[in-house]
Amino acid sequence: MVATGTVPTAAPPAKPVRPGAVIALLVVAAFVVILNETIMGVALPELMRELDITAATAQWLTTAFLLTMAVVIPTTGFLIQRFPLRALFFAAMGLFTLGTVIAALAPGFGVLLVGRIVQASGTAIMIPLLFTTVLNVVPVDRRGRMMGLISIVISVAPAIGPTVSGLILSAFPWRAMFVVMVPIALVAIALGARWVRNLTDTRPVTLDAVSVVLSALAFGGLIFGLSSIGEAAGGHAIVPVWVPLVVGILALAAFIVRQLRLGATDRVLLNLSVFRHSTFTVAVVLVVVAMTTLFGVLILLPLYLQNVLGLGTLPTGLMLLPGGLVMGLMAPLVGSLFDRFGARPLVLPGAVVASVALWGFSTLSAATPIGFIIAVHCVLSLGLAFMFTPLMTAALGSLPRELYPHGSAIVSTVQQLAGAAGTAVFVTLMTVGAAAAVGEGSGIVDATASGIHSAFFVAACLSIAVVVLAAFVRTPKQVDGGGVLVGH
Repeated sequence: MVATGTVPTAAPPAKPVRPGAVIALLVVAAFVVILNETIMGVALPELMRELDITAATAQWLTTAFLLTMAVVIPTTGFLIQRFPLRALFFAAMGLFTLGTVIAALAPGFGVLLVGRIVQASGTAIMIPLLFTTVLNVVPVDRRGRMMGLISIVISVAPAIGPTVSGLILSAFPWRAMFVVMVPIALVAIALGARWVRNLTDTRPVTLDAVSVVLSALAFGGLIFGLSSIGEAAGGHAIVPVWVPLVVGILALAAFIVRQLRLGATDRVLLNLSVFRHSTFTVAVVLVVVAMTTLFGVLILLPLYLQNVLGLGTLPTGLMLLPGGLVMGLMAPLVGSLFDRFGARPLVLPGAVVASVALWGFSTLSAATPIGFIIAVHCVLSLGLAFMFTPLMTAALGSLPRELYPHGSAIVSTVQQLAGAAGTAVFVTLMTVGAAAAVGEGSGIVDATASGIHSAFFVAACLSIAVVVLAAFVRTPKQVDGGGVLVGH
C-alpha cells in the first residue's frame, strides 16, 4: 500500500550536540580573553615611553578594563536568560576580537584605550556564559572536574599574564601582545561556528534600566575607587579616592534595595536570593579572599623582584611562571578529588597551605634568595588551587537551576571587585610601610622591602581567619530538577 499525504513523515534526525566539545571551546576561549586582564602590567613602562604618557595615564589601560568588566558582568544574568548560547558566544568572541584588532592598530593612547574597553566587553560575557553552560549540561558527579578546568581559566590565566607579556616584549614591540591574540580568537570563532549549539534554555525576561544604571555606578565606582588607592598613595590620583568610593557605596545600597523590591520577577537584574543559600554565601566569601590574595601577590611580587632585587621584566615574568603552572596542573586533579570527597576536605587543607605560604612571604627582605621566593610562590599556588575549584563548584552547585545565571554573574562580579581590592589593599599597605621605613632613615630599597613585608604580614594574619571560615564550607548535592537534596 502506498502511503497517502495524510500520514506524517518522520523528521530528519537532529544533528547531535557535543556538549564536551562546546565546553572545551568555551574554556579555551575564556582562557584567551581572561589572559588579557593582567597582560598589560609588564608592558606599561614601554607604553609610557612609546606613547609619551605618564604612569597615571597608562594605568587606565588596566583600570578601564576592570571598570568595563564590572559594568557589563551584572547584566550577563539577563543576557544568558534572554539570548541563546550560540549568539552570546559569537557576541563575546566578536567583541574581544574587534577590541584586539583596534588595540593592535592603535595610533595612540586614546584608540588603544577604546580597544581595551571593547576587549573587556567580550571578556565580561564569556566567563558567566561558561559557568552557566557547565552547570546546565554537566551531571553533578562530574561537575568538579569541569569546574577544575574553569579554575585554570579564572586563576592561571591572570597568573601567567605577566609571564606571557614579558616573553613577547623581550623580542617584539608592544603591539605584538595583541597581534598574537587575533589568529587565536579567529580560530575560536571558526570552531564555534562548527561546534557551538544552544545547550541552554531561554525565556522572555525584561531588562530593568534603573538597575543597570545603579549597578554601573555601584560596581564601577567601587572598582575605580579601589584601583585609584595605589595612585593616590603616589600622588597621582585624578580625583580624590573617597569620591568614587562614596558614589559606589551609595549606588550599591540603592541597587541592593531595588533588587530586593523586584524580588524574583523577570525584571530583577541580579537575584540576591542566592545569598539565602548558606553554602553559596560562605563559598563566595572565601572566593573573594582567595582572589584578593592572588591579585595582591601578582602586584607585590613583581614590585619586589624589580625594585628590591633589581631583576628585569623577563626574569620577573619567568619567576612567576612555576606558580602559575602549579595551579594549572593541579586544577583538574582537584576537580576529580572534589567529585570524590567534596569541598571541605580540600578547602581546609588548601587554606592552611596558603596561610603557611603567606607567612613565608612575610619574611621577605632585600637578601631573600630567589629560590625561596619561587618555592613559596609555588606553595601558595598549591594552596589556592585546592580552594578555587571546590569553592566555585560548591557555591554555584548549591543553587536551583533557575538561579544559575544570577549566581554566575554574582561570582564573576565579586571576583573583579576582589581583584581590584587585592591590588589596592596590598599596594596601600606596602606604601604605608615603606613610608614609615623611610621616616626611620632606611634607604629606598630597604624601605620598599619593609613595606612589602608589612603587606604580607597583614595578609598572613588574615589568612588565619580564612582557615577558620574554611571549616564551614559544605558540599551540596542536587537532583536533576535543580533542588538541593543534602549537603555535607
